Amino acid sequence: MGQTVLVVDDEVEIADLVELYLKNEGFAVRKFYNGHDALECVRTEELDLAILDVMLPDIDGFTLCARIREEHFWPIIMLTAKVEDIDKIMGLTIGADDYITKPFNPLEVIARVKAQLRRYAYLGGIKSQPPKSLQVGDIELDDDAKQVTLCGEPVAFTPTEYEILKLLMQNPGKVFSSKEIYSKIWNDAPIGAEGTIAVHIRHIREKLEIDPGNPRYLKVVWGKGYKLNGGKNEG
Repeated sequence: MGQTVLVVDDEVEIADLVELYLKNEGFAVRKFYNGHDALECVRTEELDLAILDVMLPDIDGFTLCARIREEHFWPIIMLTAKVEDIDKIMGLTIGADDYITKPFNPLEVIARVKAQLRRYAYLGGIKSQPPKSLQVGDIELDDDAKQVTLCGEPVAFTPTEYEILKLLMQNPGKVFSSKEIYSKIWNDAPIGAEGTIAVHIRHIREKLEIDPGNPRYLKVVWGKGYKLNGGKNEG
C-alpha cells in the first residue's frame, strides 16, 4: 500500500483535485473539508504527510498545523490563497515544511509532496547509512535518535530546521548561500530561497542562541550566506 496523505481544504473542488492527482501517483488519501474531522483522523490513523489549507471554516490551518506538530514529525505543506509574506512566515513559524500559493498547478503539489517525503525518509534513516553524531561547540546532533541538544538539554526542531542545522553542522565554518541551502534541502530550484531560508535560520537561532541578535553559533556572512561557528565568537 502507498503512503498516506492527509488533505484538508474546505473548497471541495480543490480537495477533490488534489486527491485525484495523489491517487494517480499511488498515494492513499484521507480527505476532509474541516479541521475537526482532520484532527480526529490524525489521532487515530497512521499518516505520512499533510496538505492543509490555511482558511478553514472551524480550526484554521495554522492552528491545525500547530496541533499536529505537538505529536508528529512528518511533513506538512500549507496551501494559501494569500500572497503576503507574513502568511508564509506564519506557516513556517508554527511548524510547516513548505507552502504552495493558490492557484497552483496540481503537478507542482505532487512534486513537492514527493520531495518532502524523500527528505523525511532520509531524515528518518530509511537510507542505509551508519548513525552519526555531530558536535559543534555545545550543540550536539544525534542523527540516529534525530535529537539535538544544547548544553545537554534537548531542543525541538521541525524536520526542515533539523536538516538545515545538520547541513551546517556537517560543514562547520563553511558559508552556504540561501540558494545552496534551498537546493540541498528541497532538491528543487531555489525560487524564493532567500525569504524561506531566512525564516528557518531565524527560528534555529531563537532555539540555539542566548541572544539571537548577537549569535555565537549561526552567523550571517553579509552578501554571501550563513555559516555555523563553534560558539567562540569566530568571525
